Amino acid sequence: MNKIIILGGGESGVGSAILAQAKGFDVFLSDNGILQEKYKTELNRYNIPFEEGGHTEDLILAASEIIKSPGIPNYTPLVQEATEKGIPVLSEMEFAKRYTTAKMICITGSNGKTTTTSLIYHILKSAGLNVGLGGNIGRSFARQVAEDNFDYFVLELSSFQLENMYSFKADIAILLNITPDHLDRYDHDMQKYVDAKMRIAQNQTEEDALIFWEEDPIVSKEIKKLISSGKQYTFAEFKTGDASAYTMDSKIIINTPKSMFVMEQDLLALEGIHNLYNSLASGIAAKLLDITDENLRQSLSDFQGVEHRLEKVAKVRGIQFINDSKATNVNSCWYALQSMKTKVILILGGTDKGNDYTEIEQLVKEKARALVFLGVDNTKLHKFFDGKVEKIEDTSSMEDAVQKSYALAEEGDTVLLSPCCASFDLFRNYEDRGKQFKECVRKL
Repeated sequence: MNKIIILGGGESGVGSAILAQAKGFDVFLSDNGILQEKYKTELNRYNIPFEEGGHTEDLILAASEIIKSPGIPNYTPLVQEATEKGIPVLSEMEFAKRYTTAKMICITGSNGKTTTTSLIYHILKSAGLNVGLGGNIGRSFARQVAEDNFDYFVLELSSFQLENMYSFKADIAILLNITPDHLDRYDHDMQKYVDAKMRIAQNQTEEDALIFWEEDPIVSKEIKKLISSGKQYTFAEFKTGDASAYTMDSKIIINTPKSMFVMEQDLLALEGIHNLYNSLASGIAAKLLDITDENLRQSLSDFQGVEHRLEKVAKVRGIQFINDSKATNVNSCWYALQSMKTKVILILGGTDKGNDYTEIEQLVKEKARALVFLGVDNTKLHKFFDGKVEKIEDTSSMEDAVQKSYALAEEGDTVLLSPCCASFDLFRNYEDRGKQFKECVRKL
């Protein structure tokens, strides 16, 4: 019997283990850290053997295939050893795709992918399609393939997931943008990160579609190198070149081979230029899937945004608090600042992934009344921002950061948590950071 080893016991790993067992494989799960109780309970319920707190190498290197969680880099010694031995190392997506004939709508980009994925899922579900949501969001894709029977999947794919996808193909691939992110994982070599992102278009045939932002300098350059037969559709703020979706006279226009969709721009549920792009990309995908104009219009206007992404928390004595904890890179923070109409107290900091803050320097000078650094080590932030903003405060807990921001803000200001960094120095993840922010704001 083929032995499948799962590396990593989070949502992705446990979902893969459940699917592998359902398909009759001999499964073993191994995690270097300690598993969450809910996952241990599940593995025990399915009688799937596992280990935590370290890997038994001999056992792992006896695998016929290894399914690796996206958080484990390919340069990990154990993964390299397996590769040298000729053991295929796959992502959960690659493995699960073997067992479903559902249509795949896949979204990647340095920013906006969670919002776009959630919006497309909302459009398809509201239109009555039998659709699952997975990838870098929600329940594991593999688990859903094992337990449900969907006709469509909307998958958010990170560069980490794309790295170990080989024969996987997206029926509709959406590439929103590419800006520097996770460079610590890619030897600080931007091209390696770009190459991982571009894998979203691999294996496409002329039956398939590739949707991308026409004006993204990196994407437009990479598309020219692409050997892909997928039909290309682009979106842009205004009609330029061959854009399929754009705005004109305060309306959004989406042109696909079978239809032309028009809607008043101010009816879109999502605000801001970056969200316009997310809505245009989603609209193209929806029309390619024959969603009616009526259903699309309804969904684009009633969509509730994503938690921890420009989420309005509360107004306290005329000061608006906004949770953008999901902004784990500089470009995300740029979008957030760009959409602010008031003076801002900006909370920044965390685990720096090789950030270059020059991208937000101008917006910070224009809009920030003060900066509040929240992290274990704020040296790099001080080095860049000292002298550029009059007031800068250091904090090492969310409570302190919220209190200090509140004290610095004037009536009519916005306190914006948009950290530019990963959260692992003080928090479990960006969700934990966002939840703590909301709790502290509500106590004011």
